[in-house]
Amino acid sequence: MDRLSQILWRERELLELLAYKLEVERLVLASGRTRWLVNATREIESLLEDLRATEVLRATAADEVAEKLGLTPNPSLAALAEASDDPWRGILLDHRDALVGVAREIAETSEDARGLITAGYRSARETLLAIGGTSTASYTPAGAAVADAPRSHLLDRSL
Repeated sequence: MDRLSQILWRERELLELLAYKLEVERLVLASGRTRWLVNATREIESLLEDLRATEVLRATAADEVAEKLGLTPNPSLAALAEASDDPWRGILLDHRDALVGVAREIAETSEDARGLITAGYRSARETLLAIGGTSTASYTPAGAAVADAPRSHLLDRSL
């Protein structure tokens, strides 16, 4: 149990750091200073690798504890806590609650960043298409693509 708890602490620390890094990435996107976006993304990818390795350790430790408690492999933290005596029951439930909370925060921040990335991509694409003089595809109400939809141009070529 002690090994599992230590791994859960490490996983919590990594998830908290991931939440922070995602918030930094979101702020970089929101500021429009995309020069730093590559660095922020690289840090997140590195952190995700560490998190994957920690998840494997957690799964192994959880299976060992499950076997000792007479549970099936791949148990949830709630199942482990329910089968455990105090103080481990409370400790495991605290870990579970913290992990659920930080996972929710990460999901919300990721969704915000995804929206900013999508909006930035669309804006850049529309601007480049307008400058290049090509039209952008649009869609009919039925979902069929229309290749030559009319576009207004942002560049006055008469000068």
